[in-house]
Amino acid sequence: MTISTGDTLPEATLIKLGEKGPEQVSLQALTKGRKVVLFAVPGAFTPTCHSAHVPSFIRTKDQFTAKGVDEIICVSVNDPFVMKAWGESTGANAAGLTMLADADSSFTKAMGLDFTAPPAGLHARSKRYALYAEDGVIKQLHLEEAPGTCEISGGESLLAAI
Repeated sequence: MTISTGDTLPEATLIKLGEKGPEQVSLQALTKGRKVVLFAVPGAFTPTCHSAHVPSFIRTKDQFTAKGVDEIICVSVNDPFVMKAWGESTGANAAGLTMLADADSSFTKAMGLDFTAPPAGLHARSKRYALYAEDGVIKQLHLEEAPGTCEISGGESLLAAI
C-alpha cells in the first residue's frame, strides 16, 4: 500500500555517516514534535537527482526555515558513505540538508514507494517524491509519475503548497 496524505510515517531506522562512522537514525525521533520536509530520490549522483532535485531544496532551504520547517531530509537507497560524498559534492551538507541512507530499502518499501528498473541498474529504489510532515503525520505528498522528472517534487513546488 502506498502512503498518502494524512498517514503517519512508518517506523524506520536510516543511516548517516557521522564522525565515528555509520550512525543509526530513528525517523520517529527525528520527526517527533517537529515540522520536516523529506524528499526521496532514485539514486545519489543520478542525473535528475544530482542536477535538479537536491539543488531545488538547497535553493529553498531558507524559505522553508522561514515557514517553520525544522529540518530538510534527503533519503536514497544508497549506503551512508555515498550519501555523505553526494552531500559534499552537491553542497547539500554545507546548506544544512540532512542526507540519510535507506541502505536496505526497508523504509522505501514500508512507504510503498519502491520500484525496480533493471536496464538502468536500479533495484529496490525509491520513487521520486517530496513530503511535508508535522509530528510524523504527512500533510503534503508530491509524488512524481516518472523517476526521471522533478516537477511537483521539487523544493519550489512543495514550498508553494505549505
